[in-house]
Amino acid sequence: MPDQFAFFATTEDGYVPLPFATSRWSEDMVHGAALCGLLARAVENGHGAEGFTPARLTVDLFRPALTRPFTTTTASVREGRRIRVADAELWQDGEVVARASAVFLRRSEQPPGEVWTREHRPSPPDAGPVDELRPPWFGSDDHPEGWSSSMLEHQGASRKRMWSQNIPVVEGEELSPFVRAAMAAEPTSLMTNWGTAGVGFINVDLTMVLSRLPDGPEVGLEADDHHSADGIAAGTATLFDRGGPIGTCVVSALANAQRQVDFSGQGEFELPIDV
Repeated sequence: MPDQFAFFATTEDGYVPLPFATSRWSEDMVHGAALCGLLARAVENGHGAEGFTPARLTVDLFRPALTRPFTTTTASVREGRRIRVADAELWQDGEVVARASAVFLRRSEQPPGEVWTREHRPSPPDAGPVDELRPPWFGSDDHPEGWSSSMLEHQGASRKRMWSQNIPVVEGEELSPFVRAAMAAEPTSLMTNWGTAGVGFINVDLTMVLSRLPDGPEVGLEADDHHSADGIAAGTATLFDRGGPIGTCVVSALANAQRQVDFSGQGEFELPIDV
């Protein structure tokens, strides 16, 4: 295992981004999965409680997050018998660059009766050895025969899916299931806005709603829908593990055609540091 095998290191100045946190699109920016993970960690550590499941996380990404130290703050909004609500903020250079709101619900018995649910269920890749440094796998309806780490193979107009195992948010800490789910949900924008010419939208938020937490280190994400008009897009995706669907993710996004991300020349997904 290499040194700095995490997204952030804890220092006197706050959480310092490590090489794995660097965005593939800009060397001086932190990618969304790392930010979502740090916010989910903060709100869960500060306001999670025994018997409650973190059922909803909404993250607003409204300022560029640079590769400089971050600090986090949290606040309780409500601490009820069945519902707990809390907020978290991510600070950098004296400004809030991202914020999150979380809802924790007390677990109980299922009510009687049957409820409609869609027939299609996303399918994970075949189980294999767990490799902490394995890059994410991508799949699409254009290539139903299998998964690969090549983004080039899956660029097109068909449904996209992703299977990943994230590294720790903070050095020396294991990921909680909730934080793992939050980071796996962040690529909803990629899965829903990725077309024949790459990705021309940049997401400004993420909402993840969970019925249960993921079981195991790997989590999948499959696009459900994309619709857009006048440079504004909405996308939805299903979060799943080897036991089936665990939640729904929603993003809103703005057109960013001047910085279109085209994967046609990128080939295999590469890890951001030499391992």
